[in-house]
Amino acid sequence: MAGRSKEKEGGRRGRACVVVLGDIGRSPRMQYHALSLANQALLEVDIVAYGGSEPHGALLANPSIHLYIMKQWPTARQSLPRILILLLKPLVQFFTLLWFLCIKVPSPDIFIVQNPPSVPTLVAVKWASWLRNSSFVVDWHNFGYTLLGLSLGRNSHFVSLYKWFEKHYGKMADASLCVTRAMQHELAQNWGINATVLYDQPPDFFHPASLEERHKLFCRLNKELCQPLGFRDCVSNGTSLIGSHGQNETLFTNEVGPDIYLKRNRPALVVSSTSWTPDEDFGILLEAAVMYDRRVAAILGEDDSLDEDVVWKEISDGKQCLYPRLLFIITGKGPEKEKYEAKIKRLKLKRVAFRTMWLSAEDYPLLLGSADLGVCLHTSSSGLDLPMKVVDMFGCGLPVCAVSYSCIKELVRVDKNGILFSSSSELADELVMLFKGFPDECDALKILKNGALETSSSTRWATEWEEHAKPLINKVISRF
Repeated sequence: MAGRSKEKEGGRRGRACVVVLGDIGRSPRMQYHALSLANQALLEVDIVAYGGSEPHGALLANPSIHLYIMKQWPTARQSLPRILILLLKPLVQFFTLLWFLCIKVPSPDIFIVQNPPSVPTLVAVKWASWLRNSSFVVDWHNFGYTLLGLSLGRNSHFVSLYKWFEKHYGKMADASLCVTRAMQHELAQNWGINATVLYDQPPDFFHPASLEERHKLFCRLNKELCQPLGFRDCVSNGTSLIGSHGQNETLFTNEVGPDIYLKRNRPALVVSSTSWTPDEDFGILLEAAVMYDRRVAAILGEDDSLDEDVVWKEISDGKQCLYPRLLFIITGKGPEKEKYEAKIKRLKLKRVAFRTMWLSAEDYPLLLGSADLGVCLHTSSSGLDLPMKVVDMFGCGLPVCAVSYSCIKELVRVDKNGILFSSSSELADELVMLFKGFPDECDALKILKNGALETSSSTRWATEWEEHAKPLINKVISRF
């Protein structure tokens, strides 16, 4: 320890190792940690994680951040019996982590590990911290045993064993961070862990998009936006000429000379980001879309037999309607994506269309900043974490409709920057209410938009991290 102190006094820059047993490109909070450790704590930072998705450009361009990419568990082995996978996969991951943490990366002053997953991550990082005489900090995003319980059932012996490991090794950390006050209370009362709340906050590259940024984004996405999931829909119909004469027109914008303006009969853009997993019931959004379509038709007094071609012809001719078309853009990757895409293709909707896509780390904030409404389907396996996607949406000044659960009000201020729903019917009611009179006379949506813009201009990640995480990390490092 004395040698380490002298090295620091001699000018050696301190070092942190950020550990993510997951795709680093899909772990934004840990990317932000790495950037803050490098830029605010002035540490050299090593990231040990899986690859897959491209991290943000700011992380890749930072000379103080070094990526170490592990090989993932081979998908070919998923055909093994489930009991073998549950036993063998953590062992392989454990020894892979130890190899990277104890041999491949330079000796750090501090390990910061994302939880979940808990097994074998917490065990491997704790062992590595012993062997390398480093401090060990856990950043609690959720509880791993509750996620495992979604697939195995809460009464499974594997879930009970997993919870024991998570609690036992979680208590061994030198310090802990967590994402909500509700989780802080649970950790203190039932786990014996004293955690500091570090709320997710958007970094500066999440902001409302300018008209020019919107137009350029929609030009880049023009092909995907005009391509329906099925044969055709209310958005793809009549768009064959859009973008064919240069890049001066998109579904939403038009460029005339030096000016860019939003089209009056554009669809309302609704964005939802999902991991396509069981803890986010995407069926709620599909049902709500169908209900919106039918309720608007009923309000307008349309006969059920009215062909969609008639409606689409009126739209393409520029007819203004009290209720707009809705274009849902669903971003993300996950196991249930193809199942729901097949369901979308079977829907027959007059005023609703869907697109699924994966965007770059640079384009995703621009999409949020260009949208009219965000929808969050996250329900939380523990009921104690908050959806980072909503944080990102607020950072871009985007109001949100979110599923209601125990601690969501720590983030969403009802009727100020968003509203909550508990069923597809409630979500449909909210869509009808918010988009009435779109784009100019939708007063309820404008109120939420103003609230989201107010939220956007408040605390950012760098400020939150400087106030709550940096003192804790400096204190932990100083003890070693």
